Amino acid sequence: MWEPCIVNRLYDIIPAMRVQLFTLLLSAIAVFSTKGLGPSFAASSEQYDRNWPQWRGPAGNGLVLHGSPPLEWSEEKNVKWKVAIPGLGHATPIVWENKILVLTAVPVEGNDMKFAFTVLCLDRRSGQTLWKKVARQDAAHQDIQPTNSRSSGSPVTDGEHLMVSFGSYGLYCFDLDGNLKWERDLGKVNVTWGESSSPALVGDTAIVIQDNNKASYIHAFDKKTGRELWTKKRDEGSSWTTPFVLERGGKTQVIVNGAKAVRSYDPENGEVLWQCSGLGINVIPMVVVDQNAVYAMSGQRTSPMAMAIKLGGAGDLTGTDAVLWKFTRGTSYVSSPLLYDGLLYFFQHINALITCLDAATGQPHFLQERLEGVTTIYSSPIGMNNRIYVVGREGTTAVLEKSKELKVLARNKLDDGFDASPAVVGNELFLRGRSKLYCIAETSSSR
Repeated sequence: MWEPCIVNRLYDIIPAMRVQLFTLLLSAIAVFSTKGLGPSFAASSEQYDRNWPQWRGPAGNGLVLHGSPPLEWSEEKNVKWKVAIPGLGHATPIVWENKILVLTAVPVEGNDMKFAFTVLCLDRRSGQTLWKKVARQDAAHQDIQPTNSRSSGSPVTDGEHLMVSFGSYGLYCFDLDGNLKWERDLGKVNVTWGESSSPALVGDTAIVIQDNNKASYIHAFDKKTGRELWTKKRDEGSSWTTPFVLERGGKTQVIVNGAKAVRSYDPENGEVLWQCSGLGINVIPMVVVDQNAVYAMSGQRTSPMAMAIKLGGAGDLTGTDAVLWKFTRGTSYVSSPLLYDGLLYFFQHINALITCLDAATGQPHFLQERLEGVTTIYSSPIGMNNRIYVVGREGTTAVLEKSKELKVLARNKLDDGFDASPAVVGNELFLRGRSKLYCIAETSSSR
């Protein structure tokens, strides 16, 4: 189950330093996500950190840098507003200032295999629709897994450009007023269970993964014009992962999970900086990182695997001492792990059986403990204020204490079902259900 490789870090020896290092880590990761190639983002780093500009937040890791939403809520308590969302989509809503951007695929009347691929902009204060744009109307070219959606990849913004990927149905760039700046058709892909990869922004470059059963690619486009900067073939079958952008030592890398290999790409030219094999098939989770290592996992039932890969290597790291540890039990299939203050949390497959590892050693603090009140999980957990928010598919969100033991602080039930990951801005928690979007915040009636 646990295979130690090489672990020799001051970080694990002196407990007091762990707190200091984690504080530095939060600030550093925020910089990783907001710095890129060439010109910097139009938004300041602080402005970027206080919004929710992409899936898994400003740092791309599920950690909330600013904000404190309620501990408890229900349909009758701490719901600031809720609004119906047409169609279906598992894409996480992103938030920039007072605008919430939501993607959905709306069936065209009279044809249940034709969809309007739609971008909605809602007023954060009320949930009212500010604008609505149909990026494309098209017939589905293949069936998908029944619990997936036709709009599962989340958008990303830098405060000026809104990057939207509907996979086989196009890549689009809007401004935040809904004006289409450019679009690209990357062609149809053959992915048996549907698509879900989200784009990433690296300075002026948009990165898109297109893994499928026929031919897989990683693309880079100029975010301002849509001009293709480079495209590289990937030796991968179908996957549903999203690229993670990391800046370290003045250099930026784009790390992409994969069944055949976890790979780090140079965003300037698409060259592979390093790679490491060892995961199982059907990779969905995005990697997480700390100052020392990349943590990658796959959770298909026949091939559960998590591993820590030391940063700083080059070339093929498979089978070298750069692999710090491996863990082969109860890893996540759909949701991405949460790395919070040296603790690595994840779920068994899609089930509410939670494991917590010491990220430095790979040793478990607790293993596959049942999270009562939650049955299955697609969304990725988030962490803030020593709490972890876990959103279950059946409508219950469990709030846990960040701890080496499983401690449940609250269970909060809503009427909708939830597959999208949560978003937090300020003291507001946004939960995108299958039919509604909720804004959870302390209300005057709850004080």
